[in-house]
Amino acid sequence: MANRPLRIIVAKAGLDGHDRGAKVIARALRDAGMEVIYTGLFQTPEQIVQTAIQEDADGIGLSILSGAHMTLFPLVTEQLKAQGADDIVFFGGGTIPPDDTEALKKAGVREIFTPGAPLSEIIEFVQRECGKRREKVG
Repeated sequence: MANRPLRIIVAKAGLDGHDRGAKVIARALRDAGMEVIYTGLFQTPEQIVQTAIQEDADGIGLSILSGAHMTLFPLVTEQLKAQGADDIVFFGGGTIPPDDTEALKKAGVREIFTPGAPLSEIIEFVQRECGKRREKVG
């Protein structure tokens, strides 16, 4: 298991139909040597977590532009805990105000990236944090 590439789920939840940013992130992570599974649009938090468990993912990246981040992000963290999978690194991005970012981190989201975040910063975060998880479970 330790020899395989990091496996990352990139997801869109709720009624948010804008997935260009998620696809840009998915491609950047793939180009950096990771295995990326893009779930497509309109996923529920339960579906996202089930996909991560079934695919033995090291991380979940959730993109939200709809304004529903204060509902959807915590629902994913709750599902991860309920399924005993809260070791999966959960990070997100989208149009999220700084005040909400702190609340989301307290709720268990590891990192939030807003529009304009350098792809290199996102890749470095995923490699570092998912790599730490891999060392623990691998």
